[in-house]
Amino acid sequence: MSQIGAPRGRTCSRSPRSRTLRSVATLTSAVLAVTVLAGCSSDDEADEAPVAAQDKAPAARDRVADGGTLRWAVDTLPTTLNTFQADADGTTSRIAGAVLPSLYTLDERGRPQLDPDYLESAQVVETEPKQVVLYKLNQQAVWSDGREIGAPDFVAQWRALSGRDTAYWTARNSGYERIEKIERGKNDLEVRVTFAKPYADWQSLFTPLYPKQVMGSPNTFNDGARTTLKATAGPFLLKAIDRKSGDVTLTRNPRWWGQQAKLDSLVLKAVPRADRPDALAAGSLDLAEIDRSTAERISLALRDARAGRNGAQAALAHGPGAAITPSKALRSWALAHGSDEKAAEAKAARKKNQEAIERYASAQDALAKYVVRKSLEPAYTQLSLNGESGPLADERVRRAVARAINRQELAESVLKPLGLPANPPGSHLALAGQAAYADSSDALGDQDTKEAQALLSDAGWVPGGALRKPAGTKAGSESEKKESEKKEKKEAEKKDEGSTDAKKRNDDTASDEGLYIVGDDKPGDRRAAPAIGANGPENGTGPLAPASDAARQSAALLARAEALDTGTGASARAAQSAPKPDHGVAGAYAPRGTAAPVTAPDAAKALGKDGKALSLRFVLPSGPGSESLRAVGDRIVRMLDAVGIRTEVTKVSDDSFFKDHVASGDYDLALYSWPASAFPATDARPIFAKPEPASDGSLLVEQNYSRVGTDRIDQLFDQAAGTLDEEEAHELVRQADARIWAAAGSIPLYQRPQLVAARADLVNAGAWGLGTPRYQDIGFKKPESSNGAERNR
Repeated sequence: MSQIGAPRGRTCSRSPRSRTLRSVATLTSAVLAVTVLAGCSSDDEADEAPVAAQDKAPAARDRVADGGTLRWAVDTLPTTLNTFQADADGTTSRIAGAVLPSLYTLDERGRPQLDPDYLESAQVVETEPKQVVLYKLNQQAVWSDGREIGAPDFVAQWRALSGRDTAYWTARNSGYERIEKIERGKNDLEVRVTFAKPYADWQSLFTPLYPKQVMGSPNTFNDGARTTLKATAGPFLLKAIDRKSGDVTLTRNPRWWGQQAKLDSLVLKAVPRADRPDALAAGSLDLAEIDRSTAERISLALRDARAGRNGAQAALAHGPGAAITPSKALRSWALAHGSDEKAAEAKAARKKNQEAIERYASAQDALAKYVVRKSLEPAYTQLSLNGESGPLADERVRRAVARAINRQELAESVLKPLGLPANPPGSHLALAGQAAYADSSDALGDQDTKEAQALLSDAGWVPGGALRKPAGTKAGSESEKKESEKKEKKEAEKKDEGSTDAKKRNDDTASDEGLYIVGDDKPGDRRAAPAIGANGPENGTGPLAPASDAARQSAALLARAEALDTGTGASARAAQSAPKPDHGVAGAYAPRGTAAPVTAPDAAKALGKDGKALSLRFVLPSGPGSESLRAVGDRIVRMLDAVGIRTEVTKVSDDSFFKDHVASGDYDLALYSWPASAFPATDARPIFAKPEPASDGSLLVEQNYSRVGTDRIDQLFDQAAGTLDEEEAHELVRQADARIWAAAGSIPLYQRPQLVAARADLVNAGAWGLGTPRYQDIGFKKPESSNGAERNR
């Protein structure tokens, strides 16, 4: 992600290790885009976690025709072909995946697997005194210019990305700065990489691998690789980028040593998501990610086709013609055949309706040639809580927000209608199926209205608090004080019907309102407290209990996370495999037996503190592709309202949503997504790193846009990245995730749906989920009647 200057917090990296791999994920039209479960920390939980299957119409290569061109929609043409530059995007990565070496790819569970087309083996051969990784290259692997892939390419990429030469404009370099030296092994096919300090995520390096012609100098890195690649080494070659037509054309690589690509060519077409329904209906695309409304329309077209209805009949059944009843049709005909001015208007309207019906009918006939393939994206949508200032700077308020939200309901609202698994993510750092995945959400607790209200009460946000001045507030003069008391007395007489003690309304402390403060050992002196009545946030709610003081509560809430810090071996895992509590953990609750505000007239008033109402600014994107995100936002608003938290919803353009609001810190609540990573110790660290103050008073937040972090979380990430014990690394990542949950800076809500429209005869392509596409296997299925004849398109 590019570094964006921010008025309230800078996103620049504070060290070379920051890796900006996580690009701003999809909003829907332009969004951004991680998760883990920690209750049981064994690999069994990651293995057993439900994973949405890939939906790509798998077919054996001998069932795939040789030849043809695939037209694949992308959001935009790439501004650079260098994935290590700040403005690299999804199209950049897609091209790199087809034309450049990837030493490791991801399987269907999002786990790295060695690619035998490039590597015979890769392993840590020494750990003392230094970590040494030995790569043995495929002896047939060559660049498109005929030169062997070898140590010089590794050396050039390391030097460009190590951060030592500032002439290279790199966006990320994590891992490369840990390398001490790279040298040739016993022969040209061996590359020895020695690390200055241990690096667990070494498999993330050199993917993609660029030729030394690109990485060898700052000029070729910074400028040359933006528009062309001097050499490639994948199943496809980069043939042309046509910025006028918006096409990137890839063709078969004649020097490719692996299984030959089934397609003759692959054309990436820049088609905005809003334009894809029309492009599909026009038959100009073969493969495209789509939104829910387009997916529903394709499904409807398929149902019509199976039922024997053509497009014209479908238009009358559920299209533009569906609203035309016999009586309306008769009246329209009569008006059109009249002699007054209304006849001309009626004729124009009838013509317009007929054209709309014809367009819809034609589109439905065309859409029936596609199918919808669906899975879950390698990304999750989260609610981000800006903890830099305001009410959310108090961790109790953040936890109250989290406890007010029913994540299961939100996940079901998005995923259940699509027939996809609707399990809320249990982690910020890995997705279900990945090796580091474990459910740590119990470090914060499930939805609980009473506990959310109790946490708010303990933080000082109480009914009627917006109308009261802080205890001990002094007026500017004696006359002002008397005038203020007189005004408050009148208001009390009017609203409380006869109450004359204005002083009681000024003594705004929890114990004076009947709330028991832990440590105030005078339970016998408690007065009747305001209760939640018929007009309150939750009708019929029983006694609420304010939480204990902040320090004690924080320690208790982190008890679950603390338990995970006791070790990473078998004993720690055994302790963590004990049955989980049904609801959250100690500390996310109020102490047993503590009193809560019970009813009185104040219950009907919004929560407030020291004369200020509790209101949070909720920023949402307003673009045409963000309807689903806004619907989730509406549900969240209602959930927060139920516990007394008011929200001010601000809808902004998709272009400014992230840059001008999320990254700059101009929000309290925001919905956006992060992509997942197979290497969370490296890639997730800048997202959850503790912000540090800059010399000008702003914050250096890296990519931690919630601005919530702790030293311990940073330490756990560093330890996970620095151990060569894979089990220990996963355990440390899970410990970090438990603490991220407890800090309540971001709340994972659901894994994003992945909907892809594909031609019915297209195979080995569609919704890949967590996996990496295998470009050489994509193609069109041989016709059943061809008896093995090849397909020509």
